[in-house]
Amino acid sequence: MSDTETTEIEPSQHEKDEAAFERLQKGREQVNAELGKVIIGQKEVIDQILLALICGGHCLLTGAPGLAKTLLVKSVAQIFQLKFNRIQFTPDLMPADITGTEILTDSPEGRKLTFVKGPVFANIILADEINRTPPKTQAALLEAMEEHQVTAAGERHVLSEPFFVLATQNPVEMEGTYPLPEAQLDRFLFNVFIDYLPEDDEVTVVQQTTARLAKPIEPIFTNEDAMAFQQLVSQVPVAEEVVRYAVRLTAASRPGDPNAPEFVQGWINWGAGTRAAQALVLGGKALALWQGRAYVTPDDIRKLAAPVLRHRILLNYRAEAEGATVEQIIEKLVETVPETTQN
Repeated sequence: MSDTETTEIEPSQHEKDEAAFERLQKGREQVNAELGKVIIGQKEVIDQILLALICGGHCLLTGAPGLAKTLLVKSVAQIFQLKFNRIQFTPDLMPADITGTEILTDSPEGRKLTFVKGPVFANIILADEINRTPPKTQAALLEAMEEHQVTAAGERHVLSEPFFVLATQNPVEMEGTYPLPEAQLDRFLFNVFIDYLPEDDEVTVVQQTTARLAKPIEPIFTNEDAMAFQQLVSQVPVAEEVVRYAVRLTAASRPGDPNAPEFVQGWINWGAGTRAAQALVLGGKALALWQGRAYVTPDDIRKLAAPVLRHRILLNYRAEAEGATVEQIIEKLVETVPETTQN
């Protein structure tokens, strides 16, 4: 090797994590500014979706039609420069319409079956109105969401990373909806509820959308950044007491648990499982990083209790008859379950 030649030193994992942390903090305000071009208000909704992406988790968006759910997801994909596909779920949609199918093609070796990839082969999948299609088709996403792969005719097809499913659903009270099975609901990290805007924000939306075209979204991160953020989240330390708080909060939602409050025993038919505790801790790590901290607090767990638990708690008929809601029960759980173990 000559004296003029130099060798590039590969940065250590610690240096990579520090660089990812700096990019995340630098881009935080930029993200809010770019999304503010097309999304008015809904700050809590936006933060929860971004936290899900930083965690590498899937997100369920629940709200009435016309609340910009589709626009929000598409805008987030543009922010991260991720390949985006939208799947409109309808009653006649088939599983192969999502995952892909094998077709007979001609080749120099003769005719053969070739797998044609479906729209699930992207980085961000918008499963629009997912509860308007029957359970058989809904289940086509299960393997993709859990294993990040699709199996067709016994052959495994790996999905690109990062991979996120952001599914929108209409309120179950609306006509033509099929409730999602509990097994599939549990695979969503968060269930984000999108409500109607306050009057002033709604006035702004109407003025902007009827007067001019919105400014284009400028990309801020890359898919490599998204992968680096996920790696960074896994490195955030969490005190055992905080983990225990997340576990106790989750266990308190189960009517069979001896430490469950009386209102849980009377109103809940099925409580949250271990995935909920994992989601609380993982989401707490992402929230800490998003706010520039390297530690998780019990307050982080409380802030995420609603999006983590609202789709994992099944009320019984007594709760419905007495007008109790999942939101009220989660609030009571947060108020009831202590941060520390009582001696």
